[in-house]
Amino acid sequence: MEKRKIVFFDGVCHLCMGSVQFLLKQNQTESLYFSAIGSKSFLDLIPTNVRESLPDSIIYWNEGEVLVESDAILGITKELGLPWRFGLVFWIVPKGVRNQIYRWIAKHRYQWFGKAESCMVPTPDLKRRFLD
Repeated sequence: MEKRKIVFFDGVCHLCMGSVQFLLKQNQTESLYFSAIGSKSFLDLIPTNVRESLPDSIIYWNEGEVLVESDAILGITKELGLPWRFGLVFWIVPKGVRNQIYRWIAKHRYQWFGKAESCMVPTPDLKRRFLD
């Protein structure tokens, strides 16, 4: 599992779940796997001392490297086809600025997009891309 590319997401956030659905469609190579933050996969892969400092929105496990905030979004973008790959141009924006925008959106995501009662349940066809 350590060699996988895993998007850990907030399983009750409508924005996060919508992002997962978008990624399922746009990741044509099916290189991305998905799991909720706090899942067994998350707890198995992310050391306890690292978990405490992670955001609660989206975390990208890229074959053992943990990417957070805007770095996670841009890392995930590398796995998408055109035109979405053009988003990589945002690497030129200073990380502090990118992360401020990310944190602002993450802070307001429940207010703007809402919160689900439970985690999304993938269809049988998509289930193979979800880890627990």
